[in-house]
Amino acid sequence: MFRLDHKVALVTGGASGIGLAISRMFARQGAYVHILELNVEQAQRAVDEIRAEGGQAEAHAVDIAQQAVVLGAINEIAARQPFHILVNNAGIAHVGKAHTTPEADFDRIVNVNIKGVYNCLYATIPHFLAAGGGVILNMVSIAATVGIPDRFAYSTSKGAVYTMTLSVAKDYLAEGIRCNSISPARVHTPFVDGFLAKNYPGQEKEMFEKLSKTQPIGRMAKPDEIAGLALYLCSDEAAFITGCDYLIDGGFEKLNN
Repeated sequence: MFRLDHKVALVTGGASGIGLAISRMFARQGAYVHILELNVEQAQRAVDEIRAEGGQAEAHAVDIAQQAVVLGAINEIAARQPFHILVNNAGIAHVGKAHTTPEADFDRIVNVNIKGVYNCLYATIPHFLAAGGGVILNMVSIAATVGIPDRFAYSTSKGAVYTMTLSVAKDYLAEGIRCNSISPARVHTPFVDGFLAKNYPGQEKEMFEKLSKTQPIGRMAKPDEIAGLALYLCSDEAAFITGCDYLIDGGFEKLNN
C-alpha cells in the first residue's frame, strides 16, 4: 500500500525540512521526484541523497514567486515527463503583529506563500486537465485556523492557502483533480534550530522545551511524520479524499484546554 510506482511528483521547497522528508519518502515509495527549490545547490544535495538511497530525482532552480520562472520549469518537465502529483510545500515564516510588520515583509510573505502557491497551481493544473486528473497537496499550518501570537503575516498567508485548497478541490471535481492540505503544528526542522539560535541565543534548550510542550503530546513532530501523511494523501489509497485539511498537531487544536 501507499506505493507511488510510475508516478512523477513535483515538490516545491523539497530540499530541506518537511519538503526533504517528503521528497525522500516519495522516492522510496517509487516516485520520480522533481525538487523545485530556490537554492539549487541544496536541491542537488537532496537529489544526491535520494539517488544514494536508490531513488530517482532531479533538481530545478525555481523561485516560486516568479510566474515566468515557474511556468518555464514546469512546462519543461512536462514536455519530457508527464507528472501526477504537485506538493506545494515551499514557504517562508515571519514573526510580528499587524502594527509591527513592515510593508516589505508583508509583501514578501504574500509573494512566496500565497502567490507562489498560485503560480504553481496556474502552471500545473492545465497539465493535469490534459492528462485527465492529478493530485495536489498544499502545506498549510495550524496558524490558518488557530490564533498564534506574533504570526500575523504568516497566519494570513496560510489562511489563504487553506481556502485555495477548498476552491481548487471544488472547481476541478469533474476533471479528476484531487486537492487536499496538511496543517502541522511545530515540526523539528533545521529552521527551528536556526530560529532559536537567532532569537534566543543562550536559551535554545529552554525555548525548545517550551515550544515542544505547547503540543499536548509533549513534543514537536518529526518531518517524516508529516511526510507519511503526505504520502497517504497523494497515493491511490486516498482516491476518495478531496477538499480536506488534515491536522497533524499533537493535539494542539483540540486538546489545549
